[in-house]
Order: sequence, then C-alpha cells, then structure tokens
Amino acid sequence: MDKSIHNRLARIEGQMRGIEGMIEEGRSCKEVLSQLLAVRSAVDSLIVLILRDRLEKCRTEEFDLEDIDEILDLLVRCLSEVKE
Repeated sequence: MDKSIHNRLARIEGQMRGIEGMIEEGRSCKEVLSQLLAVRSAVDSLIVLILRDRLEKCRTEEFDLEDIDEILDLLVRCLSEVKE
C-alpha cells in the first residue's frame, strides 16, 4: 500500500476515534457534525487519490477495457453518492 494512502487512512481513523470521544463527552451537535464533515472530505480525497493511482498504473502498464470500465463504474458510483 502506498505510504500516502496509509497515512490518510490512519488520519481518518484518528478523526473517527476523536468523534467517538466527542459523542461520549456530550459535545454539541455542531461540533460533532463539523468533524464528521471533515472526515467525509478526507474520505473523498482518499477516493480521488486511489483512483488517480489506479489510473496511473493503467497508463504505465498493460491494461484492457475492463480495467477502464471498472474504474469508470467506481467513479460514477462515487459521484452519485456525493449528490445524494
């Protein structure tokens, strides 16, 4: 696994643990939601990073149309979930 991906996953995990602590402490809804939005933004950035990495590998290695179709399907799913 790429080090930057690992680092982002660890950061997201830490943010989620922090949110759990905030909820246990009874922090305000606004504070908790603000942190959840930060996590969602971090996950969205991670999705882009992983897709970019996969596309780069497709560009530099042998690949077929199934690989491209798979990536495009994932991208469409990601985009449709953002709109909901």
